[in-house]
Amino acid sequence: MKIAIINKSDSTGGAAVVSFRLMEALRRAGMDARMVVVEKLSDSPYVVEAASELKCRIPFLEERLKIFIENGFDRDTLFKIDTASDGLDLLHNSVVREADVIMLNWINQGMLSLNGIRRLARAGKKIIWTMHDMWCFTGICHHSGECDRYETVCDCCPLLKRALDKKLAERTQKRKTRLYSEADIHFVAVSNWLADRGMRSTLFNGVRPTVIPNAFPFENKEYKVKKGVSPATENREFRILFGAARLDDTVKGLPTLVEATRVLREKYPELAARMRLVTFGEAKDPRSLDGIAISHTHLGRISGRDALRKVYEDAECVVSTSHYETLPGTLVEGQAYGCIPVAFSRGGQADIIDHLSTGFLVEWSDVLKNRAENIAEGLVWAYEKGISPSFKETRERMWKSAFNRFNEDRVAKAYIDLINS
Repeated sequence: MKIAIINKSDSTGGAAVVSFRLMEALRRAGMDARMVVVEKLSDSPYVVEAASELKCRIPFLEERLKIFIENGFDRDTLFKIDTASDGLDLLHNSVVREADVIMLNWINQGMLSLNGIRRLARAGKKIIWTMHDMWCFTGICHHSGECDRYETVCDCCPLLKRALDKKLAERTQKRKTRLYSEADIHFVAVSNWLADRGMRSTLFNGVRPTVIPNAFPFENKEYKVKKGVSPATENREFRILFGAARLDDTVKGLPTLVEATRVLREKYPELAARMRLVTFGEAKDPRSLDGIAISHTHLGRISGRDALRKVYEDAECVVSTSHYETLPGTLVEGQAYGCIPVAFSRGGQADIIDHLSTGFLVEWSDVLKNRAENIAEGLVWAYEKGISPSFKETRERMWKSAFNRFNEDRVAKAYIDLINS
């Protein structure tokens, strides 16, 4: 079976990484899976470029220019909005043309337009669209935040500045409605939270997408005891990881984490003195890391799986303070490499963590101080687990939980079963 996985990049961004893993998993399962991208950074022979660099650039610029003009030349939300008004005609690509099944992933910023998807459907292609965020069932945004307009009509979009153009989201929502009514598209959500959100939308009309999580590349099929022992017996700091492509992205909730370290210092001074926060990733504003109240090391950008694994294996805990996440990969990586995850209970985090067994799910609050206190409580719980004699058993339980849910064979089989059905 020939499968074309369409994603803007094969390496840049979370959707790119998991789409590439899916291609590899499907190939190991016997499928002729290939990836079609605008930006090719890997050396895989099974990844092909959608078109020449110039042809790819034109629809990207055309769509951005339309959004820029329609939104009153506002730059703040220029890349938080996508309309899929422009894109490539991928039927000209031989991999797409010959495919039995098309798997759409993150296709925005001029790669594929809504009309382009319609052309694929009219060509008789089976289409599976894996959602890595909310864009498929909103008007123009990828994460709606506290906005619930997608449940009815996406009018007066808060991401749009000019009153004259407040209808851009509603117009795009209507274009999606027409496409979904004409094209036979099967939607997949990477988490139950995302599927439940989709069910609320007028675009999906109460139909729940199939839930298939992202795959994680486990190196072994059985748990191997992680080297090293508890910080309590080594008389060293308890290391807490916090990582993201961009640490100070507002969605990642860095101010909550900074405040949580202050709570730790004030309420649990002895524990805080034995903790170290280790951050990795890039920060647009380096000052965003100011104010961290416990020992802190910033590693910058980490490249390569071996280097990333080493970072996780040198730590005992991984924390996420994101306001919302579809299926945060850092938490899966943490469990696989022996770090106790602490994260808010909203979003796909609940698909990863079993509260008080394989991590700590923190209660969300709209008040920063309350959020920080709740995160601090989770970190204290993780610390106590991390210094206990049962830490090895906790690590094994986390690994087995992650493996049973996210190993590549299981995910590939789920997609193959969906295709066959």
